[in-house]
Amino acid sequence: MPGKADPTILCEHVFTRTGATDDAVTLGPALGEDAAAIDWPGGSLVVSSDPISLAASRVGTLGVHVACNDVAASGADPRWLTVVILLPDGDADLEAITDDVDAAARSLGVAVVGGHTETVDALERPLLSLTAMGATEQVVPTGGASPGDRVVLAGAAGVEGTAILAADFGDQLGVDDDIRTEALTLFDDISVVPAARALRDHATAMHDPTEGGIAAAALEVAQAGACTVEIDREAVAIREETRALCAAAGVDPLRIFGSGALIATVPPARLEAALAALETAGIEGTDIGAVSDLEAENRAGAGPEPAALIDGERIEDPVTDDLYPLWAAADAE
Repeated sequence: MPGKADPTILCEHVFTRTGATDDAVTLGPALGEDAAAIDWPGGSLVVSSDPISLAASRVGTLGVHVACNDVAASGADPRWLTVVILLPDGDADLEAITDDVDAAARSLGVAVVGGHTETVDALERPLLSLTAMGATEQVVPTGGASPGDRVVLAGAAGVEGTAILAADFGDQLGVDDDIRTEALTLFDDISVVPAARALRDHATAMHDPTEGGIAAAALEVAQAGACTVEIDREAVAIREETRALCAAAGVDPLRIFGSGALIATVPPARLEAALAALETAGIEGTDIGAVSDLEAENRAGAGPEPAALIDGERIEDPVTDDLYPLWAAADAE
């Protein structure tokens, strides 16, 4: 099954092999951390890389926003971007991809400063790998959650996944044309840069749900912060087109690609201010859960491992995105 490498593999083969030691690196590779932070005049340079490998539609748009979202979720304003484009059949898709990259980057005020483009015969669809960079005076890590914090969701669950379902599988799902048309517009709603700007002065941790959605993001916040993150499913905002497409596809809105939402942990004393900041920015914000410490979990007999709890379902193992089996089935046909 495609997807992120297992945390055990990452810890054994990736996080232990990081080249030379450099004291300028203040936040390096770690579970749940999607960006690095490097000492920079006046603060930190935040750097994040991400691939887009399976979505068939709007890969340029998705790629720019997914990479820039990780920088924003670390408290920085994205400014620079490099783009690697690998094509299966010459330049047939290049015009559409670069048009989308250009438009998305311009919408964020981000400059594309380099990259690479080539054809790879073994590919069946375009593959992009993007690196985004930005500067901040104060990094907000994934692993900063503290016991007692509230969990704030900016936006709604499964926005990116909804757009992908409509674009890649809409013909097969039998949903109303109006729902599918509205879902396709969500490709333009997957940036969390404005939400991160609104929340970064209030949050102890921020993380944007990508692969595996809200469920995976909650687990990654818990693993990075050595804590438990409890989510109330009923409190999570879900758009009507998301409900309709997920029901038709038989997938969980909380377990599909989630760019377009942002999770932040916020001290209770800052909760009202954080929600007000989102409202001022015109962004839906909801209080969807709480953070507890592992000692409390141990006393309750639940075990010492970081976990996400969603309506009592305890998640400790990596979350596989519900869209992967759909792509696998489509490739097998």
